[in-house]
Amino acid sequence: MSRTIQLRLFFLLAPAIALAQDLKEFEKRVTEFTLANGLHFIVLERHQAPVVSFHTYVNAGSVDDPEGKTGLAHMFEHMAFKGTETIGTKNWMEEKKALATVEEVYDRLEAEQRKGPRADKEKIAALERELKAAIGKADSYVVPNLFPTIIEENGGVGLNAGTELDSTEYFFNLPANRVELWFLLESQRFLHPVFREFYKERDVVLEERRMRVESDPQQKLMETLLASAFQAHPYRRMPGGWASDITSLRVRDAEQFFKTYYGPANITMSIVGDVDPKQMRALAEKYFAALPPGPLPPTVHTVEPEQAGPRKAEVESPSQPLEVMVYKRPSQYDKDDPVFDVISGILSGGRTAILYKEMVRDKKIAVVAGTEAAFPGDKYPSLFMFYLVPAVGHTVDENQKLLNDILEGFKKQKVDTETLARVKTKTRASLIRRLDNNADLAQLLTAYYVAFGDWRKLFTSIDDTDKVTADDVQRVSRTYFITNARTVAFNFQPPAPSAQKPEAGEGEKQ
Repeated sequence: MSRTIQLRLFFLLAPAIALAQDLKEFEKRVTEFTLANGLHFIVLERHQAPVVSFHTYVNAGSVDDPEGKTGLAHMFEHMAFKGTETIGTKNWMEEKKALATVEEVYDRLEAEQRKGPRADKEKIAALERELKAAIGKADSYVVPNLFPTIIEENGGVGLNAGTELDSTEYFFNLPANRVELWFLLESQRFLHPVFREFYKERDVVLEERRMRVESDPQQKLMETLLASAFQAHPYRRMPGGWASDITSLRVRDAEQFFKTYYGPANITMSIVGDVDPKQMRALAEKYFAALPPGPLPPTVHTVEPEQAGPRKAEVESPSQPLEVMVYKRPSQYDKDDPVFDVISGILSGGRTAILYKEMVRDKKIAVVAGTEAAFPGDKYPSLFMFYLVPAVGHTVDENQKLLNDILEGFKKQKVDTETLARVKTKTRASLIRRLDNNADLAQLLTAYYVAFGDWRKLFTSIDDTDKVTADDVQRVSRTYFITNARTVAFNFQPPAPSAQKPEAGEGEKQ
């Protein structure tokens, strides 16, 4: 064996060896336990620095929003930062009464509004004034932003949360000598949440939608794409929800969502950093054992009907042209899931990938050409996505034709061994990089545990990727990249207003 081949083989195998060693090492340092109420913890000791990353993974997201109440999962995420019965209030007993008054007045207002044309307009106006006053009184008891302020004052960083279609996640980092603060705050916001400033925050969520979706051509196109690609399954909705649904959300809706989906058996928490697992377990029992147990929530049973033909959606937009093309694909639980990841790497994994070389570098008809292996979620059957930004002077149609030609060629000719090996190596390297970051690792541990019932899948998934063959790539491409499973969406610029010709006699001297 030549020295060059030996070196190449070493660099191909080194990541796999490192992962195998990491798994053995991780197993020694990981402690798992489940409280009597069903709340599961994953604790990983890493003593390199006196910091700790915390991650709370709720196995519910926007896909679980009830029909007519989209945006509810996102709305509750905002509420989770508003404090508790002891945090964020000047006088909880008085605030509680004021909040109840707000809901009582709102009920009367909605009852009158439901009368439609028979509603008393003067009564509605009076109730709107009464509601505004009631909200103002309730707000007078609020200590704004106390929850995040406490964290920041104790050295916390990275405080944030995210609502995806499949999950809602909360996370931040603390110094190792402040770990008990996380247990106190996190347990309180899920044991005694208070839906204060709900209607003010509802306006914030609505404004977020205006800025991030309605005013963003790319996101507006994605919203149109999903609504076209899916007819029945709730993946057809963007995580933020529809504006008309958001404006009608009430406190009782958020309370019901919390009761249904935030039971301890539906939550997984990870702790990664400079900690003692025995102490973590004792603190978990101390602070979280009081969370009442409950049944697991319902899952989405709607199955998307088989697509009968290609679909197309167009969005008028003054922005730069953008095209998105998707094909239906199975969920992450399908045996071919790692094959889609490999296909994505072959097609768009950097400057050596097919789409970049063909469309950006050689033909120069696109400035961006990429893929996403699973969009918009993983838990249920979803989409394999291609996205293109045409270069100046080139059209969406040109890009579409070349992309179709590339895909047909891709399906006919098997990928070569060197390319397949390179993609697998990049996949391993990407994972290894994420393992170096406590916050990333905390997220990955919870995500893999929730998805597959075992955090070790984080490591063994690389074995699944290594087993992917050129035959698998060709078979999956031929099976799923078919016309009847395709949806294309693109934006186009509105036509320039034509100069109007003056009518006869107009502008002439008399």
